[in-house]
Amino acid sequence: MDPLIVELVIGANPPDRLDKALARDVPEAAALSRSRLAKLIAEGAVRVDGAVVTDLKAKVAEGAAVEITVEAPVELEARPQDIPLEVIWEDGDLIVVNKPAGMVVHPAPGTPDGTLVNALLFHCGDSLSGIGGAKRPGIVHRIDKETSGLLVVAKTDRAHHALAAQFEKHTVERRYLALVHGVPDAGDPRLKGVRGVSFEPGGVIKITTRLDRHKVDRQKQAVFFDRGRHAVTRARVLEVFGTPPQLALVECRLETGRTHQIRVHMTHAGHGLVGDPVYGGRRKASPAALPKGAAEVVAAFSRQALHAASLGFAHPVSGDWLAFEAPLPADMAGMLAALRGT
Repeated sequence: MDPLIVELVIGANPPDRLDKALARDVPEAAALSRSRLAKLIAEGAVRVDGAVVTDLKAKVAEGAAVEITVEAPVELEARPQDIPLEVIWEDGDLIVVNKPAGMVVHPAPGTPDGTLVNALLFHCGDSLSGIGGAKRPGIVHRIDKETSGLLVVAKTDRAHHALAAQFEKHTVERRYLALVHGVPDAGDPRLKGVRGVSFEPGGVIKITTRLDRHKVDRQKQAVFFDRGRHAVTRARVLEVFGTPPQLALVECRLETGRTHQIRVHMTHAGHGLVGDPVYGGRRKASPAALPKGAAEVVAAFSRQALHAASLGFAHPVSGDWLAFEAPLPADMAGMLAALRGT
């Protein structure tokens, strides 16, 4: 398939950066987000007055003629698979699913199939967004393999761009439920000494750091303050378990959505997630402090106890506010029942 050539002329009073100017002036029908335009610039796919420009921050003048070459989407190697999906909402623009723990979102080495992408290819057929240079479902955010819960997926380019813009502007509401070791109490003097931790009304703990790849283990993320991507998590204790307290059910709200963000931030605060094999550490709950058998249930929990419980955003076409909730999966619900002694 031949590439798409997008032509435009920079309008009056352009922004001071090429990527911003293109994002403002590119025809809506081209369905090119600012992040996609930035990639195209870096790839040498943008010409300004006939010359290739690869600097996102380059200045561009009013009246400049721009040509953008967008390569045709490449075929995804993933094949459609008839994998059950719990669909919470679906219309012509998007689909919201409740992903089970253990399901990978994208195919990757070691997991070429059985993923959410495979399931979506079967369920949605050709009504999928081809954004990003690949024919694949328009997944605008992800959750880890062993995290359960809600994901919104775009089915059209228009929906993909509009949803991506909401995530970029941090207007999407995302609430997670996590079971953590200890109790992240705003009154804890130890927490007050943790860099990046601050406190807000209502018992909310705000964790603000930068996240980047671990210096030694490149599969992990780590907290930094001098490099990496800005990350903000807000956490609030909903329920405490044990006498003395051993564990807490925590509500986490994301302002940003970085890889492993909640897991890394809660560990940074000293309250790693139960069952987390990467960041959780070896902390154990005292059997004597919990209902009979509860400590054994907690110790046997084999994944990070994290669930994307609610998701809210403006519909990318109608603008109506949509809000969805997904109940705790059976494994987390069963663990909480054991901790409550019910």
